[in-house]
Amino acid sequence: MGLIGNILWFIFGGFLMGMGWWLAGLLAAITIVGIPWAKACFVIGQFAFFPFGKEAISRKELSSKDDIGTGVLGLIGNIIWFAFAGVWLAIGHLGSALLCFISIIGIPFGIQHLKLAVIALAPIGQTIVDKKVAASVRSV
Repeated sequence: MGLIGNILWFIFGGFLMGMGWWLAGLLAAITIVGIPWAKACFVIGQFAFFPFGKEAISRKELSSKDDIGTGVLGLIGNIIWFAFAGVWLAIGHLGSALLCFISIIGIPFGIQHLKLAVIALAPIGQTIVDKKVAASVRSV
């Protein structure tokens, strides 16, 4: 079912939003200091292309320890990200979600856009894993 969902998602909006993430990543990479944000953009952009069967979780939740992206520097990075790119990607996902909610078939896609809008606000410190891995991490 995830394969069918991913194919439909890619055709009806996932491609456009994934390209938006990659464009933000390219712009961040050009600045050199934006390379950490660029990496996050490319990872989440790939997730935006094919989100079904995967989930975004905190790296701290996954590894049970802090790293540079889950501590104070990650918070500062997310604040900078929000000001320059996060709000625009979130608005794109919110607009896409509203369009998806017009039809009953589009509701699951709209929900996925809302999840991606939340990720767009603060992507530093997040990682993408299979839903099974996320479920096993949360059950511990």
